[in-house]
Amino acid sequence: MMVVGLTGGIGSGKTTVAKAFKALGVPVYIADIEAKKLMQRSKVIKRQLKALLGEAAYVDDKLNKPYIANIIFNDKDYLEKMNSIVHPKVARHFNKWVAKQNTQYVIKEVAILFENGGYKTCDAIITVTAPKAIRIERVMKRDNTSKEKIEAIMKNQWTDRKKVEASDFVIVNNHLNDTLLQVKKVHQKILQNAR
Repeated sequence: MMVVGLTGGIGSGKTTVAKAFKALGVPVYIADIEAKKLMQRSKVIKRQLKALLGEAAYVDDKLNKPYIANIIFNDKDYLEKMNSIVHPKVARHFNKWVAKQNTQYVIKEVAILFENGGYKTCDAIITVTAPKAIRIERVMKRDNTSKEKIEAIMKNQWTDRKKVEASDFVIVNNHLNDTLLQVKKVHQKILQNAR
């Protein structure tokens, strides 16, 4: 079974593209969602994150996302240390999930697929792109956040150009109907490669 990585910068529309693949019957693993679930339920991760970021990393036993985001997106060292705690556990969880699937390929959606080295375990990579201004506008609307906070996150991600150069497929996500057509084309190509 092929593992196809799906990535793109913040606000590029990875979730929209992931949903489109899911609608075509492709199992999709959203690493960010699974990571948050693991950060919430794993006693080991909780203990390690509190040791790294302080007791305020959890409030009333719930992940304190704004507090954590404020630290990790303003200090690369903290971001790397947190990733080294969380990513190996997400990778193990993903491998167990893959073993339960029965399709020609699965999609693994990861925002920082290149940055964390996860691309090395993929058979093919799809990068979703959109103009920076559109991405910022989308995230400001979605997360009710500031342009500065979004740009701080962008600084920790590879540029679109760098991602595109290292990808097998590129989906430009400007208009939904066009995006859905691109997804169908990529799906057909992956199925041909998987045979």
